[in-house]
Amino acid sequence: MIAAYQRQCQQRVDAALAPLFQAPRDELTRLYHAMGYSVVNGGKRIRPLLVYAACEALGGEPARADAAACAVELIHAYSLVHDDLPAMDDDDLRRGQPTTHKAFDEASAILAGDGLQSLAFEVLADSPGQDAELRLQMIQCLGRAAGPAGMVGGQAIDLGSVGLKLDRRALEVMHRHKTGALIEASVRLGALASGRANNASLEALQRYAQAVGLAFQVQDDILDVVSDTQTLGKRQGADIARDKPTYPALLGLEPAKAYALELRDQALQAVEGLGPAAEPLRALTRYIVERRN
Repeated sequence: MIAAYQRQCQQRVDAALAPLFQAPRDELTRLYHAMGYSVVNGGKRIRPLLVYAACEALGGEPARADAAACAVELIHAYSLVHDDLPAMDDDDLRRGQPTTHKAFDEASAILAGDGLQSLAFEVLADSPGQDAELRLQMIQCLGRAAGPAGMVGGQAIDLGSVGLKLDRRALEVMHRHKTGALIEASVRLGALASGRANNASLEALQRYAQAVGLAFQVQDDILDVVSDTQTLGKRQGADIARDKPTYPALLGLEPAKAYALELRDQALQAVEGLGPAAEPLRALTRYIVERRN
């Protein structure tokens, strides 16, 4: 089920993203090319999938979630472009291809990331079929998740933790910001986009998203140990080489795997009451902890 659902959602969000990278002036062609390269060069589209699945879990039509799905992918892509820069993680491979600053140059990569970030909020602000109050809620949700209280803050903690021995609480704080915040926002944005969210469903989906967001990072840490560069599409062992704190390093490989399964079960339990419409969310949960790249 998940493979077919993933293809369907990928095709949907990719079709919505494509027009965003058409340069309005010839002088901007290189910038828009770099922005498009950073987004459309593969990727699993996990965050847009979560947007669509959360929307559908509450009975919403996928079309209502297109803008939110595009916005979270644009933010995710911007974060990868900037994370890969020499001043950050200094990576030269992403999704099996040269990173943006390698394919273009450093300045172009910085500007591409800046452009993608701004574009995400423009897309949400222009979201069709949503009233102004709902669009404002969605913009606020994404801004909080992407900014210093969320993803940017998590990256700052990450950069400041190289070579340090973090305890489990500190490691969880870092990852709930760096990875979890945008995943949680993806689920909440999908729920809001449905037009059918209430306090009870939002609380259930928040518990789900918190568990899934952390499970995603735990599995990423595991794959950095057990996978290979070709499968991952990025340098295997990069976290170890940089002496970054990870769950396998802190807990051991097998306990880290057990923790990922524990988080999976927490996520599944959180959406037990949502019925058959939430099956894509459940399938995504299993996929996130079973994936190999």
